[in-house]
Amino acid sequence: MRSHVFDPGIEIDDSRIDASSETIRGQLREYEDGARETFALEIEYPDDFTGAVMRSIAAIPFGETRTYGDLAPDLETAPIAVGQACGRNPIPVVVPCHRVVGHDSLGGYGGGLELKRRLLEHEGIAVPEAKHR
Repeated sequence: MRSHVFDPGIEIDDSRIDASSETIRGQLREYEDGARETFALEIEYPDDFTGAVMRSIAAIPFGETRTYGDLAPDLETAPIAVGQACGRNPIPVVVPCHRVVGHDSLGGYGGGLELKRRLLEHEGIAVPEAKHR
């Protein structure tokens, strides 16, 4: 299912969420409008490493971030593997991979760094200016 959060479209695999597309879109709209900080949706996590990373991401509270390196030890892996799993997250925003950042950068985001920046700012997270290399 394609949904729009802060204008750009994002792809959400609604087959992993036990709710109608209308319910999912409604909760995404509420999030965007500032009326929702958490999603009341039952998620079917993959039974693999990506699913384990997604569960760790889902535990990050609204308005907070963690680095890839923060999550890596509990998952017994390297930060780069956490980043790669974040990139495979089939339900972004609902499982808030935008809350996972690099230790000195935003890291990456499937919807683009501008959307990641907007999502973080929406949650009241101060986002540093991009470094020019």
